[in-house]
Amino acid sequence: MDPMTLIGQSSPLGYPAPYWFLVMFKVLGFILHMVPMHLWFAGILIAMHFRMSKHEYARTLSNRLMKQMPIIIALGVNFGIVPLLFMQVAYHKAFYPATILMAWYWLAIVLLLTVAYYGIYIYAAALKNGAGKMTRISLVSGWVSSVLFLAIGFIFSNGFSLMANIGAWPKLWESTSVAGAPLGIGLNLADHSLLPRYLMMFGLALLTTATYIAFDSAFFARKESTAYRKWAPAFAFRLYTVGIIWFVLTGSWYVFGTWPGNVRSAMFAMPTGILTIITAIGPGSVWLLLMLKFRNEISKPLALAIGIFQFAVLAVNAVSRQIVQNVEIGAYYDVTSEQVNIQWSPMILFLLLFVVGVGVVIWMLRKAVTEARQTIS
Repeated sequence: MDPMTLIGQSSPLGYPAPYWFLVMFKVLGFILHMVPMHLWFAGILIAMHFRMSKHEYARTLSNRLMKQMPIIIALGVNFGIVPLLFMQVAYHKAFYPATILMAWYWLAIVLLLTVAYYGIYIYAAALKNGAGKMTRISLVSGWVSSVLFLAIGFIFSNGFSLMANIGAWPKLWESTSVAGAPLGIGLNLADHSLLPRYLMMFGLALLTTATYIAFDSAFFARKESTAYRKWAPAFAFRLYTVGIIWFVLTGSWYVFGTWPGNVRSAMFAMPTGILTIITAIGPGSVWLLLMLKFRNEISKPLALAIGIFQFAVLAVNAVSRQIVQNVEIGAYYDVTSEQVNIQWSPMILFLLLFVVGVGVVIWMLRKAVTEARQTIS
């Protein structure tokens, strides 16, 4: 079967905004989503592991991360709505067929996220009542939530990799359909880029978690002991080192072991090759900044610089990923060639609400910082 027959039809209404507008907010939203998403993707697993540690500061770090996690998850989920909506508008011809093929797993994300979110609230509530009052149910809830967030990430990786793996659709459809009707039980497991891509994202999550631990020790942990504020940056440095090694190994596997010829040519040709190089070596800049205060308390200006540099690392990674996605889908259709019928009223309303939303988020973060300084101990 020709994969082109499974690609969705162009909308007779066309794009409601220029393609550059759609992809800009898709990428921007994904960058904002990645920061808190990485903290629950890798941070909860680290926190739950440290919960069992006999090391005083490791347990302190665990408690600090998990007390903040309900707010972090709320921010991540809301930020994630933005790229998902723009994905559905700009890439509907590939997005909907891919998610129909794996419909039950895709719908299961809502259930898994709900259970995981409640699990974190149960655990955080137990911490608020006193770490000594942690029950078996609370501990189990934390571990279950950690596993569920890993599973959710795997489902998302399946969906977005399948969206670009259009050539695999016919075989997947034929093997998971009855009388031509897809059962929605397909997964992109045959795609050899799925696993390294998923593991590379976990490596990025380790980097972001390490950055946040250093940032937290400088801005939010003023009530902690000086010894803890010296230990946290040192641990962040070690975790970031592990994350870089993980990122390099899985990233090399992903790039050199799974990229088809057209993607490799596009990403290593100039000037895109410069972006590819920056994406690969970018984490090194954050590692060097963390090394400046290895085994010492970190200052607020340095912590802020580390946070900004890590945000830039995520940004170039998101841009590179977007280019790769366009090249992969571009082998079947040009996402930039759709008819544009600008809907000015929705665009203006969106921009106004976006500005208001950013203002609300900033206000919420300021309140959260004030609350964290007063209550986290």
